[in-house]
Amino acid sequence: MSDDLTFSTPEPASLPMAREGRPLRLGVLISGSGTNLQAIIDRIADGTLNATVELVVSSRPGALGLKRAEAVGIQTLSLSKEIYDDPLTADEVIATELRRRDVDYVVMAGYMRMVHYPILRTFPSRVVNIHPALLPSFKGAHAIQDAFDAGVKVTGVTVHFADERYDCGPIVAQRALAVEEGWDVDELEAHIHQIEHVLYPEVIQLLADGRVSLDADGRRVHVTPSA
Repeated sequence: MSDDLTFSTPEPASLPMAREGRPLRLGVLISGSGTNLQAIIDRIADGTLNATVELVVSSRPGALGLKRAEAVGIQTLSLSKEIYDDPLTADEVIATELRRRDVDYVVMAGYMRMVHYPILRTFPSRVVNIHPALLPSFKGAHAIQDAFDAGVKVTGVTVHFADERYDCGPIVAQRALAVEEGWDVDELEAHIHQIEHVLYPEVIQLLADGRVSLDADGRRVHVTPSA
């Protein structure tokens, strides 16, 4: 695991980690099929991820990801489109529900909304997002298509701490993918998702192990090597 991550020894900033007898507690935000959520659930089930999912929140009431959560007994919350007419109100509701469950990290897993002050204030440097490109390139909701259309030879996946800007925030990990000659965009997307489903649980386990820290200015992430 993590052979292609670069490690350094930081001046650590305090971030939550799993403790003896208490796995890392996650709140997961989704909007669609929830395949990254399923990858997290599967790694928890097989014992390779020391975490629990305390709540799954969906911005779409009919999202398949809700069924994935309910199938394994995870509590869910779906918000109507109308509540997002005021994004701050929606985020206040989400932050309140996650705080009630003593969540350590908010995990954005295909959540097609920005997070705002109510969530970022409640969980400072504890909102994690995954993006299907190598940020800062190809931000936005169509990153895979945009990378394909640009003809890049290398793309990949980024996991980062979210902030108030769209697809920005300190980068925790990236994994590159060489784009093979002859792939169409669907093949590229399939390979990107394969990487996501491995990398995201790996990064969450790094958080659980207490191996992730931020510089004092909160701009650069460091990952310490395993003992």
